[in-house]
Amino acid sequence: MTTTTKGLEGVVASRSQISSIIDDQLTYVGYMIDDLAENASFEEVVFLLWNKKLPNQKELDAIKKDLAANMEVPEQIYNHLKSYDLSKVHPMAALRTAVSLLGLYDEEADVMEADVNERKAIRIQAKIATVVTAFARIRNGQEPVKPKKDLSYAENFLYMLNGKEANDIEVEAINKALVLHADHELNASTFTARVCVATLSDIYSGITAAIGALKGPLHGGANENVMKMLLEIGEEENAIPYVEKKLANKEKIMGMGHRVYRNGDPRAKHLKEMSRQLTKLTGQEKWYNMSIKIEEYVKEKKGLPANVDFYSASVYHSLGIDYDLFTPIFAVSRTSGWLAHILEQYGDNRLIRPRAEYIGPDKQKYVSVSQRG
Repeated sequence: MTTTTKGLEGVVASRSQISSIIDDQLTYVGYMIDDLAENASFEEVVFLLWNKKLPNQKELDAIKKDLAANMEVPEQIYNHLKSYDLSKVHPMAALRTAVSLLGLYDEEADVMEADVNERKAIRIQAKIATVVTAFARIRNGQEPVKPKKDLSYAENFLYMLNGKEANDIEVEAINKALVLHADHELNASTFTARVCVATLSDIYSGITAAIGALKGPLHGGANENVMKMLLEIGEEENAIPYVEKKLANKEKIMGMGHRVYRNGDPRAKHLKEMSRQLTKLTGQEKWYNMSIKIEEYVKEKKGLPANVDFYSASVYHSLGIDYDLFTPIFAVSRTSGWLAHILEQYGDNRLIRPRAEYIGPDKQKYVSVSQRG
């Protein structure tokens, strides 16, 4: 007998060696997220997800060099971004289109050998940071900033975004955010990527499909909506009355609770601390204080703790990043996980083709159009 599970909740759809969520604990290849968030560089995490082990020094030096060397994008990508009316274009729509366009300038885009796909993974991971920062600058009337080969991934991201090298705490914040968002088991966008490439479509198609899924507000847009909420509240004294009204109207408080965590998102505390440090450094402590009040009130009244998106909002805002860029930054990080899952899918592929339970009418008979009411 067929059993239907709405939203596939609780359904195990694949086996994977990449990440796990067990008893409210997130691991990457068996490493606790707390351990990685406190100690690892994003480049180490990328290598870990793709190779199922942490790199030795030689391997780490190589992946850092490869990512930095592949960050530049074809001039056609910059020209394409400049052709938009960027006041009307959603950043995720621009990113989705630009990543697809990158595939047209990759001579190996349709070559499916394993070593070639690994090379393309490096190119995509490197270039997506450049696309996001170029978009951000172009829409503000600024020229894109080319990456520096001697900077880390996090350092280059902030350098290309702001046109100047960042301080240590800013780099730590972005590196930590990239590590924390890198993978999250079989979430909607990751599942989308695996479904796409299971047809043996190319790696660019898989990443483009994943970006399309991440664009939806039920997946990637939560931190953007958290910042919108904080800006709407405005001042600390307005926080509790605002939340009380929302709850009374049975409206959702953004950034609270999670589909798969029952006792709290293990990633949240790391960005909570970065929010505390950054808002203090930049004189914007009200965003952190406001967030604390909201988190404590919602947890007391509804039993919902903050998730990773809740404090990432004030972290990115403290770095001077526009809130509609929060989801593209999420994509920059999550690309590492998408690529890991795509490579894993290619390595042991079977077409993903579930069934649907039909609930429509049956035993209908065709009648000519002249006889239809």
